[in-house]
Amino acid sequence: MHGLLPYIVILVMIWAAAHAKHSRPDGRMLAPHPYRSIMGHIMRTRNEAVVYFDVYLDAEPLERYLAEAQALFPVDITHCFVAAAFASLTENPSMNRFSSGHRLYERKDSTISFSMKRKQLDTEAKLATVKVRLETGDTLRTLCDRLNKEISIERSETKTYQDKEFNLMTALPRPLLRVGVTGLKTLDYYNLLPGRFIEHDPLYTSIFVANLGSLNMGAGFHHLYEWGNCPLFMMIGKIEERPMVVDGVVEARRTIHIRWSYDERIDDGLNARFGIDGVNRVLSDPFKYLGCLKDDGSDARPLDKVENDAA
Repeated sequence: MHGLLPYIVILVMIWAAAHAKHSRPDGRMLAPHPYRSIMGHIMRTRNEAVVYFDVYLDAEPLERYLAEAQALFPVDITHCFVAAAFASLTENPSMNRFSSGHRLYERKDSTISFSMKRKQLDTEAKLATVKVRLETGDTLRTLCDRLNKEISIERSETKTYQDKEFNLMTALPRPLLRVGVTGLKTLDYYNLLPGRFIEHDPLYTSIFVANLGSLNMGAGFHHLYEWGNCPLFMMIGKIEERPMVVDGVVEARRTIHIRWSYDERIDDGLNARFGIDGVNRVLSDPFKYLGCLKDDGSDARPLDKVENDAA
């Protein structure tokens, strides 16, 4: 036993040092109210803490906007949702948090991931994901330029970082793959996962957006992955005519059904509602909040400064 004592002491010191590590490549640890700190220990996984929100949005302003914008630059409804989500994260920074290792972190930047078919309108085509970061001064148009480049790469024959990662992992025998996944989750728990791995993984992101409307499908509530640290999932359904109350009168309007899944541990439901309302406001008046329709660029609205106009 005495011969093992030095090794036990070393292991205890390593364990204590790992627990004491607060810094992460993608976030800064917060000191929340004790109630919220305890939540991370009571609700240990994202799906134990998930809350669902249901939204119906008038699609007519967005359709009118896209009819004008598409004549000027390549843009679609997914681009607009990603831009609106970035604008809302700017306005509501408490939504740009995540829970990891039973601690609460503020994300160092704003990133959004979204899924797409590698071949348009091909039901047999594989799904791919694109992850994009909000840059200082980004407008819808500059965001579209970067997104479209990423989409072109995903739809080409080029082997992406994710392709190489998936090919490597699936080549492993099942027991080794299970050990590998567990090992990566353990590194993440102790804030030891390399920043390069986090940077490329689409589930280490502020929000994940899935546009099922492009597949002519309705929106469903999506689970939150226990991999990565994404606390918000937005599902977009197809545009359909539905009854809506407009100025006290029931009218048939073209609407978009949006369903949110939200990790309650990052903030309370009221602030989550503010975040969702921020997305709705941008999409309900894209001419004001997105712009980019004038030749001189005078109406282009920086997505990282939308809070100045929110009132």
